[in-house]
Amino acid sequence: MNANKILIEKLLFPAMETMKGNHIRDDLRELQSSQGMRPAHMETLQREKLGELLLYCVHQVPAYKDLQHLIPEIQADPFEAIKKFPILRKREFQENSMNWLADGKDPGELIPNKTGGSTGEPVTFYMDRHAVEYYEAARWRGLSWWGITPGSPSIMLWGNPRETGKVQEKKYQLKERFLKNRILFSAHDLDPEKAGDLARAIQKFKPEYLYGYASALYTMAQLLQEKGLRLRCGIKAVVSTAETLQEEWIPVIESSFCAPVVNEYGARDAGIIAYQCPDGGMHISAENVYVEVVDLETGEPVPPGTRGALVVTDLNNFSMPRLRWRLGDLGAIATDRCVCGRALPLLESLDGREDSVLIRTDGAFVHGSTFGIASRDLSTVRQFQVVQKSPEEVVIKLVQVGTEEEKRADQVSFASHTEKKMPGTRVRIEVMDEIPPSASGKFRRVIREF
Repeated sequence: MNANKILIEKLLFPAMETMKGNHIRDDLRELQSSQGMRPAHMETLQREKLGELLLYCVHQVPAYKDLQHLIPEIQADPFEAIKKFPILRKREFQENSMNWLADGKDPGELIPNKTGGSTGEPVTFYMDRHAVEYYEAARWRGLSWWGITPGSPSIMLWGNPRETGKVQEKKYQLKERFLKNRILFSAHDLDPEKAGDLARAIQKFKPEYLYGYASALYTMAQLLQEKGLRLRCGIKAVVSTAETLQEEWIPVIESSFCAPVVNEYGARDAGIIAYQCPDGGMHISAENVYVEVVDLETGEPVPPGTRGALVVTDLNNFSMPRLRWRLGDLGAIATDRCVCGRALPLLESLDGREDSVLIRTDGAFVHGSTFGIASRDLSTVRQFQVVQKSPEEVVIKLVQVGTEEEKRADQVSFASHTEKKMPGTRVRIEVMDEIPPSASGKFRRVIREF
């Protein structure tokens, strides 16, 4: 048993509960209990929480006070009433965010947060401790399905580099190591030498799980394989988060780290939305968030099983409620339940970002996944990124290995595939030594810039 794990779970967490009024473990026990409900009871719980939130918003939140005429509909059926509330986009919120601050709430007494801005639209917002602790509890519930607890040792491949001096950085790393039982590796700096450092850290530290950006985990897994490094350390899970987990990455990651890949779907501005269980179901955190799927063009709700834009409502943030928040992600809600028996509804699919859907000159949509499929048969392509500048122009950035003849053949093949999918669009190839991630550390394979 890891000594620091015992210290955190037996001493640190109880001390936080006593000194700071921390309720994460209480919330976790509540969530672990509610997941065993019957599906109908879970729906009733969510209906009650959504109704309470909507009534609060029309009375206390300036952005929603002009919707008080919906009170009878909210009381009758919150699931239908919420469809009458406007979908909230990031740009609209940025223009006057304080309009969503509830009456009587002081930003100085709340917890500020900010999205990473990987989509070019960083958002600053406020939460209260209750909402933050529920976020954490939802994460630990998902991890608990894999035998992982709050004190479990972990290694993270993460972004958000800290612009600090060596002394401050050392203090930060020590705090992470001893108060959170984790070691951090930067997702901004993944070179072949770091693979050896990571392998040694894993063998020495013996983490119960790895946690990081999907692309960072995949890149490191590739580097480990290239250097012939094999790990045997009893990792329970490799948790992929913050980016779309590509299907073809999973076997590479699982082979390199000798552990199953677990998909976590969350966002800074929405908390933990869904978590994958050992039976493969992506369970929506229904006690935390109400998820809708709407048509990309009209914004109208679509039935379960139909892909569209994901719209979320945080059910626990009463300080700065953002109803029907359009995250910018694509997906679908499943029509069935998971064989694991948990009452939580399922996401059927997660299909990346809305702006990974490209637009042809005739106005038709082309989903970014088509480029991932095209790249699988191109042996020289180590990494790619498709950037649509306008309906008339697409740039394909490639990192390649192999002979010049092989590289050129794959360039022609990739360009030809793109031209067939997007007739009338100019396709330009750029060969690069490296395609850097965004400032937040995330890597995106397909981007529409307009």
